Amino acid sequence: MNYIRRSLESVVGNVTQEYPVVLLTGPRQVGKTTMLKKLMKGTERGYVSLDDLTERALAKNDPELFLQLHKPPLLIDEVQYAPELFPYIKILADREHTPGAFWLTGSQIFRLMRGVSESLAGRVAVLSMTSLSQAEICGAQMEPFRVDLESLQKRAGQRKAADVGEIYERIYRGSMPAVVSGAVSSGNIFYSSYISTYIERDVKELSESIDSLRFLRFVTAVAARCGQRLNVADIARDADINQKQAKDWLAILETLGIIFYLHTYSNNLLKRLVKTPKLYFYDTGLVCHLTRWSSAETLEAGAMSGAILENYVVSEITKTYLNCGIEPYLYYYRDKDAKEIDLVLEQGGVLNPIEIKKTANPGSELTRVFSLLDKASTPRGKGTVICMKPQLTAIDRDNYVVPVWMI
Repeated sequence: MNYIRRSLESVVGNVTQEYPVVLLTGPRQVGKTTMLKKLMKGTERGYVSLDDLTERALAKNDPELFLQLHKPPLLIDEVQYAPELFPYIKILADREHTPGAFWLTGSQIFRLMRGVSESLAGRVAVLSMTSLSQAEICGAQMEPFRVDLESLQKRAGQRKAADVGEIYERIYRGSMPAVVSGAVSSGNIFYSSYISTYIERDVKELSESIDSLRFLRFVTAVAARCGQRLNVADIARDADINQKQAKDWLAILETLGIIFYLHTYSNNLLKRLVKTPKLYFYDTGLVCHLTRWSSAETLEAGAMSGAILENYVVSEITKTYLNCGIEPYLYYYRDKDAKEIDLVLEQGGVLNPIEIKKTANPGSELTRVFSLLDKASTPRGKGTVICMKPQLTAIDRDNYVVPVWMI
């Protein structure tokens, strides 16, 4: 299996010099442990996984003894299984003041974060890892996506152009390291076992009342609505569950880093806004598997092609920030007259409106909605249409046209 270099490697190196505890969260199988083990090669750092039930029991029942047996510098994998460790890690961090004493990984983000915020506030650098980004797969330099000409021209020089067919091939294949690196030959088998692993292990860890077949129906109903505004009632109906259950299960998918939301951009000058968030998956390969597209070609020609392209672009832009250790400020705009801007990026003190379209020839009519942001208290900056145009160009001085392959 070929190791694909991760953008977060340099970020981990930097924060290890500054914080006693580094916490890397993200879904299973995205490469957290693989990256950290590569970074600790040739060092004195020890390793222990709480997937090992004996180690987990010791960590929960006698955390002090556990940390006497496993001394820092130490990597503790799947630390969410023993939140009892956090107060003792805090004691050691305060006593020793050693930068990088503990590296922790966790797959259950929000439950884990509560334990961290109580015990390790000010002592921990928290980083999020997702599945591979387009830039990582192509070996391009990673930096946050910005809508300014100099930054866009730089990106264009670092990335390899791809046509519509290649883009949909990337969307269909997905971005999980095992699939992209060729460690597994069948994406379908990988995603099928990936889903059953979540149902049997992580999901049941968070909610014992989950029926596996119903949960699979539920996840499929969620995947069919990627890139759309959240409609809990429709998802519940399709999955044959009640709305409370659907909300609980959506929270589990978010906790496990499978889905994320874009909320509407709002401030006190924009009154007539719709509040419902839009729903996205970090990995489009999982969406394609769940919604049973047989190939990239059928996906490109199918009814979901626009929505899944939007999902892909939004998740890729999100990854460009997370992979640099930066929280992205991304929203969408929709008012009660159903006027919508696909993406609003707040960056550098301005709002950058972004439209995402499958077309290769975008016209100025696509940018007219950008003026909706003129009422906002934050000034509007340059806009862009992200689409299938082969090369970087512009509609006018204020609006660029960016090919999908450049993100």
